[in-house]
Amino acid sequence: MIQRDICLSVLFVTALLHSVTCNKGNKHKPWMEAQYQGIIMENDNTVLLNPPLFALDKDAPLRYAGEICGFRIHGAGTPFEAVVLDRTTGEGLIRAKGPVDCEAQREHTFTIQAHDCGEGPDGSNSKKSHKATVHVRVNDVNEFAPVFGERVFRASVTEGRMYERVLRVQAWDQDCSPQYSQVCFYQILTPNVPFTIDNDGYIKNTQPLQASGERVIRFTVTAYDCGKKRAVEDAEVEIQVKPTCKPSWRGWNKRIEYVPGSGSLALFPTIHLETCEEPIWSIQATVEIQTSHIAKGCDRDNYSEKSLRKLCGAAPGDVDLLPPSSSTYNWTHSLPVQDTQDSSPVFWFNGSQSVEVPPGRLPAGGGAADHLTLSFWLKHAGGSGGRNGKEEEVLLCNTVQNDGSFSHYTLAVHGCRISFLYWSLLDSAHPVKFLWKLEQVCDVEWHHYALSLEFPTVSLYVDGVTYDPALMHDNGALTPPKRQGRMMIGGCWTDEKISVKVNDGETSRTSGSAVGRFLRGYVSGLSLRLGPVDSREVIDCLYACKEGLQYTDFDSLGKGMKVHVNPAQSQLTLEGDDALSFSRALQHVEYLNSLQFPTSGVRPLKLQTTVRCLTDEGCLTVPDLDGYLVVLPPDAPQVQLSGSPRSAHPVSDFQGPLGVSIFPDLRITCTVSHNLSPNKLERAPRSDVQSPDGIECALERCEIGVVGMELNPEYESLSLDVSSAWQRGLETENSSRSLRITGVQNVAVYEDILRSVSYRTGPRASLYSRKFHLSCSEMNERYVSNPLYTEVDMLHGIHAVSPSHLLSAQQFIHNVHQAPAELSGHALVGANHSSAFPGVAMVIIVVCIGFLALIVTLGLSRIHNVRQRGFEGAEMEAGNQRDPFWEDSAMTITVNPMESLQSRGLVTAQKSAVSEKHDPEEEKR
Repeated sequence: MIQRDICLSVLFVTALLHSVTCNKGNKHKPWMEAQYQGIIMENDNTVLLNPPLFALDKDAPLRYAGEICGFRIHGAGTPFEAVVLDRTTGEGLIRAKGPVDCEAQREHTFTIQAHDCGEGPDGSNSKKSHKATVHVRVNDVNEFAPVFGERVFRASVTEGRMYERVLRVQAWDQDCSPQYSQVCFYQILTPNVPFTIDNDGYIKNTQPLQASGERVIRFTVTAYDCGKKRAVEDAEVEIQVKPTCKPSWRGWNKRIEYVPGSGSLALFPTIHLETCEEPIWSIQATVEIQTSHIAKGCDRDNYSEKSLRKLCGAAPGDVDLLPPSSSTYNWTHSLPVQDTQDSSPVFWFNGSQSVEVPPGRLPAGGGAADHLTLSFWLKHAGGSGGRNGKEEEVLLCNTVQNDGSFSHYTLAVHGCRISFLYWSLLDSAHPVKFLWKLEQVCDVEWHHYALSLEFPTVSLYVDGVTYDPALMHDNGALTPPKRQGRMMIGGCWTDEKISVKVNDGETSRTSGSAVGRFLRGYVSGLSLRLGPVDSREVIDCLYACKEGLQYTDFDSLGKGMKVHVNPAQSQLTLEGDDALSFSRALQHVEYLNSLQFPTSGVRPLKLQTTVRCLTDEGCLTVPDLDGYLVVLPPDAPQVQLSGSPRSAHPVSDFQGPLGVSIFPDLRITCTVSHNLSPNKLERAPRSDVQSPDGIECALERCEIGVVGMELNPEYESLSLDVSSAWQRGLETENSSRSLRITGVQNVAVYEDILRSVSYRTGPRASLYSRKFHLSCSEMNERYVSNPLYTEVDMLHGIHAVSPSHLLSAQQFIHNVHQAPAELSGHALVGANHSSAFPGVAMVIIVVCIGFLALIVTLGLSRIHNVRQRGFEGAEMEAGNQRDPFWEDSAMTITVNPMESLQSRGLVTAQKSAVSEKHDPEEEKR
């Protein structure tokens, strides 16, 4: 029995050992969670994981194979490590290798892997788990205090105003968490200051501030983060209290001076807009220069209308319908004329008068009424009702006869409208009325109008700008005017029945015409020409303003800026949305006067500004600027005439076919005075100065006048080469009182023409001298030369000098150049001396007569002595053969009185010559 129990025990032990031997080996890998979330504090080294770190192995409870020997962290530079707390349970721990900094790196991510102990103590055949992801967040600790970005915060406020936000102070915290990195509130530490601060750092005033008190208010503020840690250093705040700000333009001058010939001038070079820091949506400013008081609305060329048309290349054939009143053109004598410096007269129509143009003044071929141009200046005075006038005012109406038929047209103004009624055929066609509605018609300013009719097309140019008719009417119901050629200005006739009283109180109605629809306004330069209107370039040259506003710096124009200039260049408008860019643009607004000799005086300036804000409530109001531009007087050109004041010629020269040149050595010079100092003037030649038309030192008119009695046309005349003058664009007008040359030309041409002007007399003339004066002008007599006087003497009894006497003539001329000063005023041909005694010629003639009487007396005495001595006649005949000139001259005696006064010996020689002349007389007796 006992043996049996022993056997059973042995069998059990053997089975147990066999079982252990069969289970030996590491069959399973460790297992752990796939992801872990961890937190670590900046001042700690242990990571709190969720879920906790555990690794399990199915080989448990086997030793080694079922135990966890360690954890391995994967990730370069990971500041963490993992340790096993219990190998049997697989519990582990992640901890920091060193201090962690939230500000340096707030979050860390890495992977972790567990491994068992293998099959023995040596860890052979160890198995690893899968890799789990670990996210570790470093929790912040309030280790930093708030820090202000600036030590001193500055701002300015305007007195008397309440601000929602004066300025903002800001502090920053270097902590990484929202709890400790945010500044939760600010605090003003200085007591009793009129300011408060909110949690965002915005400061506002609690009461209106006054600049008369404390101009700069200083106080201290501090900041706290959400952990209630105070800023290390507090900040200072300075608030400057400024006087009340008024939006306006700053940096401009009320008076602006313009120097003629200096080109363009910036009107506001340093201007800027003060907006008082108010937000602006848009700005619009208009600069206006007022030139309505300068001539016809602005400065234009001052040449006469006739000369200006030639210079600008306008088509010829214009007929002046309102010429200056004269004996030839007398239909304008009843119209009041306004004094002006313009080239054409200005007539005033008072609303109750008109004038009728004689038929002979209309251009040749006037029947072509469907192809014409009307040009005129008009300053409409408003008439009956001004802008809202109910009555039509007629400027011109005309009935034209063309080859048996009649046509009619009427030009009229009606309020702000201008109309042109055209009736191509009074017998059959219906009239057509063209209408234009223009502000220029009723703004009571000067404007130039040019209406071109090329039926059925009608074009209207106002100040050089083309306007198409806004409306056309077929006025078929109108009664056609009387079929009779007639033109009227300032009104128009109306054919109607007129009641006339006859005997016994009876009345009868007869046909007649009454004038009505009178014009009220100023008219100048009304002309009619058959043919089309001039080109745009010619119109600009004739009538465009030579002064105005301009803007040329478009390259630097700010974004969104707009510039607009009206056709007359009197208004310039700027639009923009930025005050700084707008101010820079306004600084480049310029004034330009292209005339060499502009009209001096004051041009008022006005700057109007409109500002729009985001809200209309409390928007800025910028006051208008009123200033003036002064155009300084130009350097007036001074035309100087010089030449011989006196000359003497044989009467035969005056009676020759060419006559005698009056101004043979004329010289014309132009100078300009430049102000160097208050007491010094410099005169510089003007040869390099050009007028706007490009002609150097141009003259427009020269006139030679007769001093004393006018010329007798029967035997006196002034003449010149008319064809040469005409080829040079000059016109001449000759009368018994003067010779007038007109046309714009340079000095050299006028010198050449004037030197060729000659004075001629007939055989019947018994004159001894004539005086003439010369004067020239330019710019329609705006600048006039000095008068030059000259006198020509006629020497009677002097014949042409024979070749044998050339030597004595040369000696005579030489002696004249050496004549005494008191006789140097008398000159022969070619001499050029100033005359101090205009009557010396008469004195010389009297002296000559006295000498002649003395010589005759001495001659008779000698003849008597010769007879007493019994001289023979042959000797006297030989004396005659020695001087045949005396024999042919019929007792002609030539005496040089100047040489006689100069040398008594010469007088004696003349006496001997006279004695020889009288010897043949003695023989005859």
